[in-house]
Amino acid sequence: MKTAIFGPPGTGKTELFHALGRTGAARTDRAMVKVPEPRLETLAEVVRSRKTIHPEIEYVDIPGGTGRKDGLEQRVMSEIRPCDCLLAVLDGFSGFFHPGEQWSEVETDLVISDLAIAEKRLERVRTDKHKGKDLVDPEEEKLLERVVAHLEGEEPLRTDPALAQAPKLRGFQFLSAKPVLYVWNVAESELDSFSPPPDSPAQGHLVLSAHLERELAEIEDPEEREAFFRDMGIPASALEKVISSTYRMLGLITFLTAGEKEARAWTLPLGGTAAEAAGTVHSDIQRGFIRAEVLAWPDFERLKSFKRAKEEGVLRLEGKDYVVRDGDIITFRFNV
Repeated sequence: MKTAIFGPPGTGKTELFHALGRTGAARTDRAMVKVPEPRLETLAEVVRSRKTIHPEIEYVDIPGGTGRKDGLEQRVMSEIRPCDCLLAVLDGFSGFFHPGEQWSEVETDLVISDLAIAEKRLERVRTDKHKGKDLVDPEEEKLLERVVAHLEGEEPLRTDPALAQAPKLRGFQFLSAKPVLYVWNVAESELDSFSPPPDSPAQGHLVLSAHLERELAEIEDPEEREAFFRDMGIPASALEKVISSTYRMLGLITFLTAGEKEARAWTLPLGGTAAEAAGTVHSDIQRGFIRAEVLAWPDFERLKSFKRAKEEGVLRLEGKDYVVRDGDIITFRFNV
């Protein structure tokens, strides 16, 4: 799962990327960042696992941006198109550009780009249909007509989830269909007073100071970090919110496995089944799947014991079609 970080020049997007990169393994333009998962530490302590392994998200820093009123560069849109989620950084600190206008411009650029692609493909489909070619897919034509009508109404595709997630449209990688997190980079003095727009379907908003977050990320000593928080009057770094929000917007949940060797958090798309979760761990486990032994997180948190969970009947066996819930602790029974 890749998340593209992009935005107008001078908004602080690269500073934010570098801050995120300090929390994980980073290269020049890519960073694998661990997703905060406090439940994992609790589980590892009870099971006495020797190590913990967190899920990760890949962030990609997209160079360049917009020409300020010139819209997103075509190169930028081409580079963000293969990504699963978008993170757009907006300038809320310089006073030179109104953040709301930047937000509107980015949304407009995504819609216009998708409209051009949909119209071009629809024209080709109609031309082939007129020529009597047998390869024309009537369902694709109808979907494209809906896409064009929706975009002409100046609405991003994400506002119609059924259309945005239509399987026949996935190959187009429509930008306005992707979930997007807008990060409003503001001055430290405005962290408590800046009000971003409300969240909407597949669109979130966060306020932070990229400069402050990079300074925090460079402090490795825990006690020094705590002192910095106290001096600045802030409870914690905003990076965890950025990472957790990205994870949520990607439509992912977490299930847990644990043993003496390791406790691990795994990612699974929302609505994923026990069989699919087994395949996430290993293809052989999915192939030889028999049953999943499942303990819901609230029950584990209450009992702190697998033995007591079994005695109370909350440690249950589920089949391959069981829909995994966030926080489920799963032991797979399989035979290969």
